[in-house]
Amino acid sequence: MSETIIGIDLGTTNSEVALVRNGQAEVLEIQNGSRLLPSVVGLADDGTLLVGESALNQYALHPENTVKSIKRKMGGEARVELGGHIYTPQEISAIILKRLKEIAEKHLGETVERAVITVPAYFSDAQRQATRDAGEIAGLQVARIINEPTAAALAYESNHKGQKQIMVFDLGGGTFDISIVRLEEGVVEVLASHGDNHLGGDDFDQKIIDYIQEHLEERYDLQANDLTSQAKARIKRAAEQAKITLSNNPFATLEEEYLLEWKGQMIHLSLELERHSYEDMIQEYVDKTLEAAHIALDGAGLSVSALDEILLVGGATRTPVISARLENELGLQPRSEVDPDLCVSTGAAIQGAIISGQQISSVLVDVTPYTFGTSALAELDGELYPHTFIPLIRKNSAIPISKSDAFCTSFDNQECVEVMVYQGEEKDALNNTKIGSFHMEGLSKVPQGNIITATFSLDINGILQVSAKEKDTGMEVSITIDNAMAQFEGQQMEEAKTRIGQLFEGEMDAEEESGKIRQREQTQARALIEKAERLMESAGEEDREDLVDMVEQLNDALAKGSDREIQSAIEQLADLIFYLES
Repeated sequence: MSETIIGIDLGTTNSEVALVRNGQAEVLEIQNGSRLLPSVVGLADDGTLLVGESALNQYALHPENTVKSIKRKMGGEARVELGGHIYTPQEISAIILKRLKEIAEKHLGETVERAVITVPAYFSDAQRQATRDAGEIAGLQVARIINEPTAAALAYESNHKGQKQIMVFDLGGGTFDISIVRLEEGVVEVLASHGDNHLGGDDFDQKIIDYIQEHLEERYDLQANDLTSQAKARIKRAAEQAKITLSNNPFATLEEEYLLEWKGQMIHLSLELERHSYEDMIQEYVDKTLEAAHIALDGAGLSVSALDEILLVGGATRTPVISARLENELGLQPRSEVDPDLCVSTGAAIQGAIISGQQISSVLVDVTPYTFGTSALAELDGELYPHTFIPLIRKNSAIPISKSDAFCTSFDNQECVEVMVYQGEEKDALNNTKIGSFHMEGLSKVPQGNIITATFSLDINGILQVSAKEKDTGMEVSITIDNAMAQFEGQQMEEAKTRIGQLFEGEMDAEEESGKIRQREQTQARALIEKAERLMESAGEEDREDLVDMVEQLNDALAKGSDREIQSAIEQLADLIFYLES
């Protein structure tokens, strides 16, 4: 039996440990179902060593006895103080590595001696050596130090055949880097890298912290330097949680009771943050990452069109605006089906298995092959259009998954909305497949802009739960769609079976054939009428009159049920629409 070489992602914010068993990579559980070990080390009041979640929890009360983000100091001369003693960054990192080693040993029931540890592609020789030293201090023989983008590419494409050019977009808690890699027959070559080792989710948190402090200053005349260490730590924790919440929801509530006593009164924090406001706050950072993407491409000597894929790595990439901006800028929908927090440790474990001679299977991830969303009045091709498709769950998303977005009523005192559920990729919802709908009635009689939050939840069995909630009152309506992922494919399958069966059974009888033709004509007629009505909004007066006349002519033919008149009216209206759109 070959030796187990574990894979470790020693991250700025979180660290993970993984291994390969029976050909499958597995990221090990740390505590209570979580596979993330916060990269935090502390000392309790009684001198007990705290590592991970316990140290992070202490940070809110005793930040002076806690060390975070030590990765940013690796390879430098900086030292940190803990419990009255001075430690090197390698020693603090070794504490984290030793805890990960213990977790792996407990899981395996045997001693672990070797590890593959990942580092950012831009890490200098001094930083890489410091990481190797940390491993040895922790009692690990470091079998290899590999670049994080290399590990991520292995996690996604461990058994890839042929050649691909991939952009690995790695935005973690404290560091950011983009690497352009070429993957060919299992060999990963980093062609170019660019990044910023002081840009990441921590900076996103700081924008929310600033927002909270501005609120406190405006409401209580409370300045940032008036805050206690504990209050600052609690505000930071609230900011981090809000950032996570906004990845899947349009609103986050920042709440911290008994934050501190100020001028004789107890200050309680209760503040709402909208996703759009948050995304505006971090726009400058997102812009920097996109600039870095083009610099990395230039460094690799590649054009945007030469890219085959974009892989998302790091927890901060869960911020929806990241994927949206990358897709708009580079024309590729980024892949994130392998957990962005875990894919680097997964790749490190795969590299360890390769070194030890194990056979590797592809990483197994359940994903949705379709995009699910709703429709709303929004801009499409530069114009407001009532059936614009709004995706909530994108194809290739790992499941189970739940995503929410906010919508507004479009006129005063609107008491009802219809929630349409579509499956597809087209920007015009009417060109996608409608798989369900429901009405939400009894809304509050308020001015337009009443906020309705829609939530789409898809489980591993393909059951889609869609709900809509009026934000101010909490009133909620929902629908369940069984086998949402298979429905479109299933319908196609049944239709194909029927068609092929008819070929073998002989021609359908005349009455059945006539009914099928009439059904197709009516479907085509309804689609043309709806398209004509949309064109009327922008057509000139003369063209609008022609459209009105032909729509009336087609409606009359449908009412009569004359196949010949229906077909003639369809052809005339189709010709006019083609003329107006050309």
